[in-house]
Amino acid sequence: MPHKKPHPYQPEKDVHRITLYNTIYPEHQHRSKKERLYLHFDFACFYAQVEQLRRNMYGLPLIVGGWRKESGQVKGIVATASYEARKFGIKTGMSAFEAYQLCPHVCMLQVDYDTYTGISQQVHFIFKEFAPVVERYSMDEYFMEIDFLRGRSRKEIDGFAQRLQKRIYQATHLVGSVGIARSKTYAKLSSSLNKPKGRTLILTDEEERSEIWPLDVEEVWGVGRRRHEHILAEGYKTIGDVAERGNEKTFIRLFGANFGKMLFQTITGKDQGRVMEEISEDYQPKEGVSYGHTFSEGSTDVDRIKGEYAIAVQHICYRLRAYGIRANSFSGMFGFNEPDKPGVGFRFVTPAHTNIDDYVYQALMNKVGPAIKKACEHGIEIRNIMLGTHKIDKTNQLNVFFQDDEDKAARVKAMDEIKNRFGQKYITKASTLHRVKGNTHFLERNC
Repeated sequence: MPHKKPHPYQPEKDVHRITLYNTIYPEHQHRSKKERLYLHFDFACFYAQVEQLRRNMYGLPLIVGGWRKESGQVKGIVATASYEARKFGIKTGMSAFEAYQLCPHVCMLQVDYDTYTGISQQVHFIFKEFAPVVERYSMDEYFMEIDFLRGRSRKEIDGFAQRLQKRIYQATHLVGSVGIARSKTYAKLSSSLNKPKGRTLILTDEEERSEIWPLDVEEVWGVGRRRHEHILAEGYKTIGDVAERGNEKTFIRLFGANFGKMLFQTITGKDQGRVMEEISEDYQPKEGVSYGHTFSEGSTDVDRIKGEYAIAVQHICYRLRAYGIRANSFSGMFGFNEPDKPGVGFRFVTPAHTNIDDYVYQALMNKVGPAIKKACEHGIEIRNIMLGTHKIDKTNQLNVFFQDDEDKAARVKAMDEIKNRFGQKYITKASTLHRVKGNTHFLERNC
């Protein structure tokens, strides 16, 4: 019988796409520089909108991600909130208890990933009816290359966007906003200007100056809290400040030669980002991979918290193997249920570069296990964890003083083949079965 080709790895399956790139890196750029046209579609309060539709809860303040215990205590985290709930100041990421305090009559529902994923896939197929190159950036956001509309009248371009919105509404009865611009970054920014179902076209320099430049620079992807602080310290508050007075050298000084240059181009709308329908076979992450998870409730169960870290290691090592890379330096943290108590950060190394779970987990527990035990013994509840690679090796050169155990490597390879064929949930290590109990895990993401 002919040898069957192994099933391919799926390193980006179930990865929230916003975490694939903090900005548009060189490997996500078109090589040729020319004027392009991008469309970005963004569903309005996607989870909440779906629930309002399926349960006929229109007009009610609604959050997805919260629930009440039998005692009546409100638990959970707000995954999304309807516009009716947002009027009370409720925001994504806050605790359900905070939401309840702001609006005592708020309706609370749990995340239903299967339903949301099914609708997201349906919409992806609809997008393919309109353009050949489509990127499902996340469950509720999509990019589309529409270079074929360059040179057309504004009315024609707007009509195209309107037909897309209408087609999606006819199929799903859900609404979303559209942004069209000459850069991928500005298309994403423009879709947020007329929510929940507006259309914003940024086609000229003047429109960029009037519509995009007044936005705060922290609205741009890649500008997190710390980077924003550095940019503010240089006197740049808005995108326009950077576009008018900023220079590439300043960003290189602040953030390094490669990232600084890319971030400056992103903020000023000069990026040549590709609409990435699929991750190319030769793609390798520049800064490694990471995993973060926020529990539904705080926990002092040492075994369950260790189990959550075992899951993190499993996800990270699978993706390292999928990319054909290894690491020997890792970092992470765990945070507490009390928001005013600072989390515990850590860093550790493995005996050599590896992508085998056992080596990483053992080194991790040697480093962080005592700290977890100490916190739990003192009754301090742990609420979230983070783990990621600190340095990666793409060379695959043999380690001089340490070699992966052949039996372990063979077992991992066999497990990967099962995961690649049937999915991650069909085979797992026993250590990953100890999970922190809870009803919602909407922040459980690889990144």
